[in-house]
Amino acid sequence: MNDDALANPAGPPDHFRWFFRGMVASVSVPGLILISAFVGFAGLAREAGVSVAQAVFMTGLVWALPAKVVLIGAIMAGSSLPAAALAVALSSVRLTPMVVALMPELRSDRGRPLTLYLLSHFVAVTSWVIAMEKVRDIPREMRTSWYSGLGGSLVVANMLVVALVYAIAGSLPPILSAALLLLTPIYFLTSLWGSAREAASHYAMIFGMILGPLFHLITPGFDLMAAGSIGGGAAYLLHRSRKGQSTE
Repeated sequence: MNDDALANPAGPPDHFRWFFRGMVASVSVPGLILISAFVGFAGLAREAGVSVAQAVFMTGLVWALPAKVVLIGAIMAGSSLPAAALAVALSSVRLTPMVVALMPELRSDRGRPLTLYLLSHFVAVTSWVIAMEKVRDIPREMRTSWYSGLGGSLVVANMLVVALVYAIAGSLPPILSAALLLLTPIYFLTSLWGSAREAASHYAMIFGMILGPLFHLITPGFDLMAAGSIGGGAAYLLHRSRKGQSTE
């Protein structure tokens, strides 16, 4: 037996095996809830006059469901292409902290930055929550392969769901499509609450639920920005204050 075999008795890294494990991880309750939400999106796209090819392409390219809903809303409102693109870009800014938190967990000594850039496309709430719960139990050299299987499976599965449901959306009651679409924000809230590592995240969600409806009545056009800025700032200050008291 040579020295290389002694140094690495397990043989070369089995990337395909970990890719498959990532695919298996996508078959979960969060994944099923996400699929149900895309059922509603397919109906929404059909009602907006978007073709099936455009809806499927939008699912793969934009991926994050809220950004696609914003784009459909811009299409239905007759907004210009630059305005629609700006709205989608602004709605996707919220994913930046998720990317910043997840990419260091996926990085390895042998990994290439280009791989991380490509994998960042798969970052959305569902894949992020699953990854943050399980990625630390995966060997670091295998994490990019695992996340490729997870994110890629979610994207491809929902592209197929959109294509299938689009064809039968005419037979679904509108209230059913709307109800399925609302499962997504409910899942987002419960998943983020469960995966929060500090009390500041819980404070921010509580303040957001209180301030969101209030600012929607006061400033409908800036309700999310106002609730997020004020609620997030208040949550941070409250967390720092309680943390400072606990260390005294």
